[in-house]
Amino acid sequence: MRMFNMYMPTLREVPAEAEIPSHQLLLRAGMMRKLISGIYSYLPLGYRVIRKIENIVREEMDKTGSQELLMSAIQPKELWEATGRWENFGPEMFKLKDRNTREFCLGPTHDEYFANLIKDEIKSYKQLPLNLYQIQTKYIDEKRPRFGVVKSREFIVKDAYSFDIDERGMTNSYMQMWKAYEKIFTRLKLKYRIAEDNFDAMEGNNSHEFIAMSDTGEDLIAYCNNCDYAATDKKTKVVYNIQQQNVEEKEMEKVHTPNAKTIEDLEEFFKMGKNNFGKALIYTAGEEPIVVMIPGDRELNETKLCNYLGIPEHELEMADEYTVETITNAKKGFAGPIGLKEDVRLLIDSRITKMKNLIVGGNQTDYHIKNANYDRDFDGEVVEDLLMIKEGDICPKCGEHLMIDRGIEVGSMLQLGIKYSSSLNATFLDENGKEKPFLMGSYNVGISRSMAAIVEQYHDDNGIIWPLVVAPYQVIITIINTKKEEQKELGEKIYKKLVNEGLEVLLDDRKERAGVKFNDRDLIGIPIRITVGKKANENIVEYSLRKESDKVEISTDEIMDRIREEFKKEDFKL
Repeated sequence: MRMFNMYMPTLREVPAEAEIPSHQLLLRAGMMRKLISGIYSYLPLGYRVIRKIENIVREEMDKTGSQELLMSAIQPKELWEATGRWENFGPEMFKLKDRNTREFCLGPTHDEYFANLIKDEIKSYKQLPLNLYQIQTKYIDEKRPRFGVVKSREFIVKDAYSFDIDERGMTNSYMQMWKAYEKIFTRLKLKYRIAEDNFDAMEGNNSHEFIAMSDTGEDLIAYCNNCDYAATDKKTKVVYNIQQQNVEEKEMEKVHTPNAKTIEDLEEFFKMGKNNFGKALIYTAGEEPIVVMIPGDRELNETKLCNYLGIPEHELEMADEYTVETITNAKKGFAGPIGLKEDVRLLIDSRITKMKNLIVGGNQTDYHIKNANYDRDFDGEVVEDLLMIKEGDICPKCGEHLMIDRGIEVGSMLQLGIKYSSSLNATFLDENGKEKPFLMGSYNVGISRSMAAIVEQYHDDNGIIWPLVVAPYQVIITIINTKKEEQKELGEKIYKKLVNEGLEVLLDDRKERAGVKFNDRDLIGIPIRITVGKKANENIVEYSLRKESDKVEISTDEIMDRIREEFKKEDFKL
């Protein structure tokens, strides 16, 4: 491709809305453009990267025997009503009506669609197992789109669904996809971890996420360096040691604490650490007010709370001040477990039951209670674990300390079981002629997210550093001065030779200053660089790699050997 008339609108300045490196660089490198918040167009360079990621995914999926199809992004309301998700999915679903007022959605996922597709076609156990996949655009009406294509309203996903006879078959399909995903993300050169995930408790059984490690990622992953344990913050079981079992319970006492509304205020007031307090948080779950009590030195894991309550996360909200005052008779900041309105539901993290002589809110403005003890002074629904993990917590598998890192979810796998097949009456006849629902598995790869994750892991201050396997072009030839006939002729000669060798090549033949060309070259991140300059009449060029600072002058006869060597290092076939 000649760059003279190429559509590559690079930017010198960082766009104001771009918060993380991938968002900044994909915009600056002219690889994508924002239409509105959370919706992007992929320009020629960026779309070449997308297609390369898609092709890697296709190759590995096809090797498993999975078959590709393409479904509509528009799905009828009736499918989602059958599984109860039309209302339960929440405000993140884009809904629309046709001219006849029939209701549809733009698919955030295709679980119902796939189950419905096969239910009248696959009738016998002899036709199973079956695995189908598509690469499709999905839609989520994100409340706060951010980080470019990492958290957007429209995104490209490979979603696959397996259909099996029994649990054993579902597990086999799951592990087959696991191995395929390991190959996909390894080929994409991503540094990743596989973590247990805790998705909606209504959804199914086993679940894992593939997390591309990134300091800017929104996902948290806890892992142990001593064993193979790894889990998302939504899933990780918090092991929280309590050393107070044999402490004598003291007499309860009300204390005047003017303006001490936060745990930090109370630490200062009582001159005691956070682990001496019980923190009461007030929410509305649907329309029901609830109070949740956890140790004062920990944070609540709202996903664990929603799973316990059996509600989607969008139904959980912090209570407003009116609700707080109604159920506590106090201003916000003084809620506690003693003296709540009788019909208010109180959920207690199990660690609270083992803590002695807690300081808790007094349910009276400017007052707290000292020496409150579970069972003697208050009780409620005890929940095993409602806490957010933090670094240094104990590994639930081996007892060593956990580490916490950030990352971007690029893949997910979950066993759906019969949730969707039973709701949609998608059944087959087993070997005894008995009708049974399919056991389903769901497997996603974020195509556009993977592109962003690669940039997060491969960039420097000057721009993107694409691995060869996904680079929009493999080689860029820069002619320093197109007015010099010998430079132009040599550049053209090398370009034609490399194209004939099957390489993807950019020829920068623009009438721009050398500095502009070099800056653009760094920004768009083409892996192999050839610079044609003053020694063109000697058939000498400068050869360099985007990922390294070294530059070397070589004869044009050496170019292909150098390129082959680099392809071999990258384990990439020419």
